[in-house]
Amino acid sequence: MYKKKIEYPQVSKEFAYMGIQKRIDLIQVIIYIGIGFPNLLIEGRTRGIEELQMNVQKEFPRRLNIAITRIEKPYGQPNILAEYIALQLKNRVSFRKAMKKAIELTEQTGIKGIQVQIAGRIDGKEIARVEWIREGRVPLQTIRAKIDHCSHTIRTIYGVLGIKIWIFVNQE
Repeated sequence: MYKKKIEYPQVSKEFAYMGIQKRIDLIQVIIYIGIGFPNLLIEGRTRGIEELQMNVQKEFPRRLNIAITRIEKPYGQPNILAEYIALQLKNRVSFRKAMKKAIELTEQTGIKGIQVQIAGRIDGKEIARVEWIREGRVPLQTIRAKIDHCSHTIRTIYGVLGIKIWIFVNQE
């Protein structure tokens, strides 16, 4: 199975990632949704799933099967955390406060370490800079370490900011 990121603006903020398995006659799409994000499954929004299936069906001429799997600890996923921080920064919350709140949410999932980095014109300053916070261990140089990472860009009224998140899950 390989992961391919497909952007559909109507539903992309509500699921963590999509896994696509290709076989000769069937394409299996597995959508992983965080438990804290049930908006995709509300009855009025089931149209979003059908619309997603139609859009993906246009791209692939074979049969298509879509399955939805819920993630028990969504804040253990770096892309969900990046979306959370991006939303906070768009609402003009202090970047340090947003990073600390994201780390606080992640600590409840039982991970061993997290590092969050924000780069760009932070808080509208004229000179761009890089700010980061690390909690716990994040051994980026260790090959055996299982580290989930995410890079996310956000457009604010001040310019473009880059958010990078590394989450240390465990060492194999």
